Amino acid sequence: MPTHQYNSPPGSKSTIDGPGSTQMNTFFWQRKALIEAQKEMYFMPLADVTKMPKHYGKEIRVHHYIPLLDDRNVNDQGIDAAGATMSGSEFQVIFPSATVMVANADSAAAVVTINDNVDDTLVASDGDDDSGGSGLTAITLVGSLSPTYVNATKKNAVVALDVGVTSIASYGNLYGSSKDIGTITGKMPTLTETGGRVNRVGFTRLTLSGSLHKFGFFTEWTQETMDFDSDDELYSHISRELVTGATQLTEAVLQKDLLAAAGVIVYAGAASSDYEITGEGAEISEVVYDDLSRLARILNDNRTPLQTKVIAGSRMIDTKTVSSGRVMYIGSELEATVRGMVDQFDTPAFVPVHMYANATTLLNGEIGSIDRFRFVVVPEMLNWAGAGADVDTNAGYMETNDQYDIYPMLVVGDQSFTTIGFQMDKSAKSMKFKITTKMPGNETADRNDPYGEMGFSSIKWYYGFMALRTERIAIIKTIARI
Repeated sequence: MPTHQYNSPPGSKSTIDGPGSTQMNTFFWQRKALIEAQKEMYFMPLADVTKMPKHYGKEIRVHHYIPLLDDRNVNDQGIDAAGATMSGSEFQVIFPSATVMVANADSAAAVVTINDNVDDTLVASDGDDDSGGSGLTAITLVGSLSPTYVNATKKNAVVALDVGVTSIASYGNLYGSSKDIGTITGKMPTLTETGGRVNRVGFTRLTLSGSLHKFGFFTEWTQETMDFDSDDELYSHISRELVTGATQLTEAVLQKDLLAAAGVIVYAGAASSDYEITGEGAEISEVVYDDLSRLARILNDNRTPLQTKVIAGSRMIDTKTVSSGRVMYIGSELEATVRGMVDQFDTPAFVPVHMYANATTLLNGEIGSIDRFRFVVVPEMLNWAGAGADVDTNAGYMETNDQYDIYPMLVVGDQSFTTIGFQMDKSAKSMKFKITTKMPGNETADRNDPYGEMGFSSIKWYYGFMALRTERIAIIKTIARI
């Protein structure tokens, strides 16, 4: 008789199995569940994955150097072409986000103060009382979050709002991001024959950070469940749902972070804030082709690439490049609107995916394109229920509690964020999440379960998000048809 036999029927102990041993190989089912879960991913494949080493805390930090000719390069190191130190001509403030909170009583004055910037590069809109919490009003900012003010008095008035702005006199970036010929001509760094100490510029470095958070959950079962359940693959299904649930949770958290990090917000119709988005009147806030064109122009100015790298497999190094357009994510509520969109010539603008599928890499959920945007329908796309204008006479749009719902159309430009996800490390030997499974028997027997009748599977993982280039993350806010 051979030393080792598997024995039959399948699942019975082999001669090599000792007490408490089993033929249940859980790794196969976990790997299979991981592969299936990848089909549910929409946002995770876009991430530039940063691997957090051990013993360096739970926070990721990177330096972001601002280009010389950029409005965000704000410093006080400038010297003009005559060699004189620049002073008192322009002052900039930097807002921390596209929404700031002020006291209800001060909101109207705060909007006036913020809007008193040069050339209206930033537009503030007042929200309803308590829209930012008890006693606070949420003020929405659209445009550059680094507006310029013509003197220190106006700049100091914005700083006095105490909404988290930083301020600095902006001199050392020559003409910044201006496209005005007169401004550029007057700021050219010309030199004389003798040179001299002229045309000094400065540079700005920002520190970006993101924190890691631990998530996890577990499920448990009895030995009799495995022995007598009519599904002979019950464990594989439990394993699959465990990983799928974790995937969907991470996708939802990442989507929430991307929506909150958007540095570009375009409102459909005539709206300029959430509280003006409506399905009534002459300017219904439903997205049209012109809104897409406006967003495309802004993203072009922000130098957002017209290609996107995605993780195509289970390894970080297995990537593909999606070219010929920026990816726009929408909910299923907006699919009919997109498919029926017409261009400026009143002809159909939507190109279905089957017309170009053979010529490019497709994304999970991709349905087609309009101009330079490629549309992906995300079944679990988030929205803001009842965050729009009050409903009077609804002509057929989504609403909640007599207020219009707001639906995002999210664009995520290439290299705009980094995160830690479910992908394998570069050695392809370990996962970014941990599954622990203990089958009923000696392994689980203790004083709380002396007969070892209970088994369990748990899953835990770390998630971290860091926005790298918020100007490449954009949202169009619109209503949706019923």
